[in-house]
Amino acid sequence: MITTITEFELAQPLSRAQAREIFLSTAPKYQGMPGLIRKYYFINQEGTRTGGVYLWQSRKDADRMYTDEWKAFVRGKYGVEPRVSYLETPVVVDNGINQIIADD
Repeated sequence: MITTITEFELAQPLSRAQAREIFLSTAPKYQGMPGLIRKYYFINQEGTRTGGVYLWQSRKDADRMYTDEWKAFVRGKYGVEPRVSYLETPVVVDNGINQIIADD
């Protein structure tokens, strides 16, 4: 499994309510996305940094996401260039389903 963290420094701060509205407007596009296990949206307390934490089945799945088209979407939505970090994720503790998931 692969975890990716996307981050965007915002030129103008967003309130939590504004961020929630934006996040809800984009969330449906991630439902049923091949290889995406889970996505978390985040915003810092100051409202100046936002992004997502994604859990993917594989690096190949993650790479299908972060295309030039996706970067253009982020620039259009937030007016900034996104940063993407890739992290190997060999084990996940999921208390929602009471399981420990280990990558092969």
